[in-house]
Amino acid sequence: MYFQGEKKVIVRRPVKSKNVLQNQIHPLLARILLARGVTSEVDLDRSLLKLPSPWLLSGMDEMVNHLIIAVKEQQRISIVADFDADGATSCALAIKGLNLLGAGPVSFVVPNRFEYGYGLTPEIVELVKQQEPQVIITVDNGISSIEGVNAANAAGIKVLVTDHHLPGEHLPKAHAIVNPNLVGDKFPNKSLAGVGVMFYVLMALRSKLRELNWFELKKIPEPNLAQLLDYVALGTVADVVSLEQTNRALVHQGLIRIRQGQCHAGIKALIEVAGKNLQNLVAVDLGFSIGPRLNAAGRMDDMSLGIQCLLTDDPIKAREIALKLDGFNNDRKEVEATMKHEAMLLITDMKMVDKAHLPAGVCIYDAKWHQGVIGILASRIKEQVHRPVIAFAPAGADIIKGSARSIVGVHIRDVLSDIAASYPKLLSKFGGHAMAAGLTISMHDYPTFALAFDEMVTKRLEGVDLEQKILSDGELTEAETTLEMADLMQNGATWGQDFPEPVFDGVFDVIQVRIVGQRHLKFVLRRPGEHTIIDGIAFFADKPEHWLGLRQIRAAYKLDINEYKGNRTVQFIVHYFEKMA
Repeated sequence: MYFQGEKKVIVRRPVKSKNVLQNQIHPLLARILLARGVTSEVDLDRSLLKLPSPWLLSGMDEMVNHLIIAVKEQQRISIVADFDADGATSCALAIKGLNLLGAGPVSFVVPNRFEYGYGLTPEIVELVKQQEPQVIITVDNGISSIEGVNAANAAGIKVLVTDHHLPGEHLPKAHAIVNPNLVGDKFPNKSLAGVGVMFYVLMALRSKLRELNWFELKKIPEPNLAQLLDYVALGTVADVVSLEQTNRALVHQGLIRIRQGQCHAGIKALIEVAGKNLQNLVAVDLGFSIGPRLNAAGRMDDMSLGIQCLLTDDPIKAREIALKLDGFNNDRKEVEATMKHEAMLLITDMKMVDKAHLPAGVCIYDAKWHQGVIGILASRIKEQVHRPVIAFAPAGADIIKGSARSIVGVHIRDVLSDIAASYPKLLSKFGGHAMAAGLTISMHDYPTFALAFDEMVTKRLEGVDLEQKILSDGELTEAETTLEMADLMQNGATWGQDFPEPVFDGVFDVIQVRIVGQRHLKFVLRRPGEHTIIDGIAFFADKPEHWLGLRQIRAAYKLDINEYKGNRTVQFIVHYFEKMA
């Protein structure tokens, strides 16, 4: 969501002169897809048949061989998960999938971020040992767990790592590692989420068990793993990974099953509690409504509760847990609002010190901030200042943890690697992706780190435009502002990170503007010289009372459908507007 009070520049995406897509695709949708790099109808294939082979992932042979032994011998398996939505869905997927494939007892451990921190650490191994597992499978973590894997090996527990985070210079001594970002890996989609990696492991394991006639010998049905794709869709979108073609297919197929009601009780309950329509759910709903409620368990309490919600088959229990998660999410919103206000005061202070510009890389810290909310805070402030941001919170005696969010063109984990190379003792630990990362430093090193972060970001900003821009797909005509077109915009493709929803722009006369729900602006709009009236809404407007009395605006908006008491009408979701008159 763009912030209405911040000045931005609306820039229209270049229009491709040659339409290489076939005539059955609506010309407007074709233009939008071409602007997102779609070059043929093959790129639009969202079927499971065209998914890349799981055997392209390096380490898959070793992974499956160890899992075959574990399944055949009914070994006790413990899943060690991350405490975010990707980790939770990965964990539920692994447990359900292994059970369907006939594995022995499968349990799980998810670190409480406030007690243990991230990943398979030696402390977590001690916790896992209470379950007496013979095998540990990490999901959405493990690639940097060198000490934890060593501890498990010393305890005689086999460790199998499934992860998607970027590897460091050294790999853990696990029995097998599957990660599309390993050096030399031939899997074509490097942007699989952790849940996507685990789904591929299960597909490979099923194919090998099929070859061994396992299902016939055990007299169990060979499972259709597509029944787990609701987990994959939710985890993939919630982790904000790039929706390359493979991820688009996985998310699309998961959404189909959700819309048909063929989803797990926990996901259905989360959708209902969020007030969303199961039949019309889109990928954006997973990212902005369902994912945050699941994530709230790990941010505000313990992600074990979120995993229990995903695992239960009891609709009553699922709803009970979903309501608790909804409550955690409301608590998170309140904490986030306070933290954001305090962060913006810090940003204002920075501008007062240097009126010309903010640092290239912005670090913010407050001793009162909530460790579970700093990731969201960093994302919100990044949207405001359009540069990489790290928000820090206390995490123990002289220890602070940071959550980093970046902008296109600045690979944030590489920035942290640069700092680690130039200042070897500054970072206690770090890891992450191009757009998001986490780290731990000493409190007394914070001033030094802030300067180092600014220095390293500055070096990587060459050629990166810091001007805040909104990319628009152009104007919509009156004839294109219809329910049919809104349906097409929502469902014509699977939109998400690096494959953004269509955004349009135009100048509108404001017939009426009023405040609803305290912070939202409700518009009645009309194109100059036309008669058709269009409803619009801008959520969470900055200082909404400031905009009353507007007469004309230029707006960037999404074409949407408002459903109320069975009626469906076209409306604009206004992401950004500026006063014209």
